[in-house]
Amino acid sequence: MASSTVRGLVLPAPLMSLLDRELWRHPGDAVLAEVIPWFKDPLSFVSDPGQMAYASRSMDMFADDQHSAFFRQARGSRGAAPLELPWLDVEQAVLIAITRNPGDDGALALDYRTDPSDPRVVGSDFWTDPLLWRVVAPTFSGFARSVGL
Repeated sequence: MASSTVRGLVLPAPLMSLLDRELWRHPGDAVLAEVIPWFKDPLSFVSDPGQMAYASRSMDMFADDQHSAFFRQARGSRGAAPLELPWLDVEQAVLIAITRNPGDDGALALDYRTDPSDPRVVGSDFWTDPLLWRVVAPTFSGFARSVGL
């Protein structure tokens, strides 16, 4: 059984179930294009909680350096008001998919600001100016159903 916590956040039960049964896998580019038509770069699903933790470290880098405003990633604990979309609060997020091509820097994340037991899924939208984080699905369980998992 995989660890159920990444970055201090409990992974949603539907994701844990998919991971434990080895069913958390990419549904194909055509399916993702239907579900997220605005996301232009091919994605790879992050395969396990350890890799999710590793991939999610990039959010810390972007939130803590001069690129924070460009990538719209920050630490909610450092702000006077709660962070809302189009910003991603890196303290309340876990990356579950990253762009397949190195350097593209796009991702899908669990965003725990809405529901810690079934967080929404958000994606980085690099194709608007400025970059923003957009809702892919209001819950992870809804996202999993929409891609046929």
